[in-house]
Amino acid sequence: MSNAQVDLGGTEPGARPLTITEFTRRVKQVLEGGVEACWVKGEVSNLRVQPSGHAYFSLKDAGAQLSAVMFRMQAARQTVKLRDGLQVAAFGSVSVYEPRGQYQLIVKTLVDDGIGALQREYEALKRRLSEEGLFDAGRKKALPQMPETVGFVTSPTGAAVQDFMRILIRRGWKGRVVVLPSKVQGEGAALEMVEMLRLAGSLGIFDLVVIGRGGGSIEDLWAFNEEPLVRAVAECPIPTISAVGHEIDFTLCDFAADRRAETPSAAAELITSGFIDFSERTGAAAGALVQSVEEAMARATESLAHSRSRLRLLSPSSLVEKGYLRLDDMSNRLGSALRRSVQLRRQGLSDTAARFDRASPQTRVEIESHRLLSLYKRLQGASPGSVLNRGFAIIRDEKGNPILRRAGVVPGQRLEVEFADGRTPLRAEQG
Repeated sequence: MSNAQVDLGGTEPGARPLTITEFTRRVKQVLEGGVEACWVKGEVSNLRVQPSGHAYFSLKDAGAQLSAVMFRMQAARQTVKLRDGLQVAAFGSVSVYEPRGQYQLIVKTLVDDGIGALQREYEALKRRLSEEGLFDAGRKKALPQMPETVGFVTSPTGAAVQDFMRILIRRGWKGRVVVLPSKVQGEGAALEMVEMLRLAGSLGIFDLVVIGRGGGSIEDLWAFNEEPLVRAVAECPIPTISAVGHEIDFTLCDFAADRRAETPSAAAELITSGFIDFSERTGAAAGALVQSVEEAMARATESLAHSRSRLRLLSPSSLVEKGYLRLDDMSNRLGSALRRSVQLRRQGLSDTAARFDRASPQTRVEIESHRLLSLYKRLQGASPGSVLNRGFAIIRDEKGNPILRRAGVVPGQRLEVEFADGRTPLRAEQG
């Protein structure tokens, strides 16, 4: 193609260097102008459908992979339901996404081309190994309740190790983890993991072996579907946990292992579950033991105090003290009774003396004398002399009779006025 010879610039000495944007734009012109729209065939992988309706995925075969995008309008018209592992034939044109400098296929239409090659190989190997009995439940070994040393066959630089260790530390596990380093993806990864499993079995220090990694596409996880590794997991003399991928991912190692965990973090939780259960039961037993000892000590202390009390009550000195107490009590009671008797006798004597006093003639004479004196004083208070002493006067006529009314006085009549200190003659005048 002649367009392949387009000058991209910057080849002559002293020429102005191109910016990355300029260079990428020229590459885009070369690709879009030199590669015509065509059909390509491959397996769908890493499918992502955005809320906008655009679908992003990769098309791959055994030798290469190609980024592809189908925009919302074209995706809405398709009858094929995209999914990872689907083998399709896609028609589209090449383009360059300039912000990342990445070329991709803009898909206009696609048709189903059958199950992907990797998926077919996976299903065939799974069926064959299952028929051999490699996945039978009777072959699986029980996991130890509290493993002390755990081997982890994985990449030492992967996120799976960090997630695994973080869960163990957070849950307070007290065992030891030994990472058995190996590739977990790409050519030779399966054989490296087989060697690590054999090494774990030969060392004789592990109670449990975990084999795993984080999630990914079917090709990223393919090493865990290779027959040598699947057989090595099934034949490992140490109980094994397969912790490959995310929750929806299954590999053949998951079926061959003694136990499957959805993720490395789930494997860590599974390992520590027995430890946590034992710790809780130990804590409960310790609490019950402490409570039992405290209750026994309380009962013993109470019994000892009761015995001491009984011993004090039965001792000679206690009996003597009780005798003294009774003697003091009886003495107090006798004194109180005597004082009460004397008081009653005194009260009776006083009452009798009072009755004698009230019945005595002298008393009656004194009472009558007082009454007579009172009457005399009242009589004296009402006598004329007493009245005159209070400032009054008595007017008498010639015969010495008191004049009680003014009408009984005649002008020129001789009268006599009596005062407290004597009498004085008067003559009545015309008034």
